[in-house]
Amino acid sequence: MKKIAVFVSGRGTNLGAIIASIRAGKLKAELALVVSDRKKAPALAKAAAAGFKTLFLDPRAFSKRQEYEAQLIRHLRKEKVDLIILAGFMRILTPFFVKKYKNRILNIHPALLPAFPGGCAIKDAYRYGAGVTGVTVHFVDEQVDHGPIIMQEALSVRDSETMEELERRIHEVEHRLYSRAIAKVLSGGISVKGRRVVSA
Repeated sequence: MKKIAVFVSGRGTNLGAIIASIRAGKLKAELALVVSDRKKAPALAKAAAAGFKTLFLDPRAFSKRQEYEAQLIRHLRKEKVDLIILAGFMRILTPFFVKKYKNRILNIHPALLPAFPGGCAIKDAYRYGAGVTGVTVHFVDEQVDHGPIIMQEALSVRDSETMEELERRIHEVEHRLYSRAIAKVLSGGISVKGRRVVSA
């Protein structure tokens, strides 16, 4: 069974959905490690309470980003991690790290990339007046919110809904879509050709 590591910084709602999918047998993977850059991240406590191995690595303890990432890599190799899942991880990984795990790092974004990249995607789409937004799961490359797209799901913005209501619906899509995308990658049934993710 393939091993995954989930990187978190916040509440861990996507982590919770991934754990639920594994326990329900919908996602055939072993959650080998949950990593956080924040000691008090609720997601880290959630993972520990559920019995999973956790790692807090403080970026402030390292003088250079590459030193921090080299230490991350040592832990990932020790656990023999096959795939890295970013689930609300608020640090941008450098090319040094990304190249070590080319096409083995996944991220989820609450918009239909390339539209509305960045950390405020839901708010940006809502305030722009977009009629359609959604969720994107993509491979991570050396640029932010840029890597080849694995799966997307569109969501119509309702005329009467608040931004908070839209956010809630987007998170529901995230929780369902991410596990499907992870399973798709772990199955080995896809390959990356340029910017296209195609059936192998």
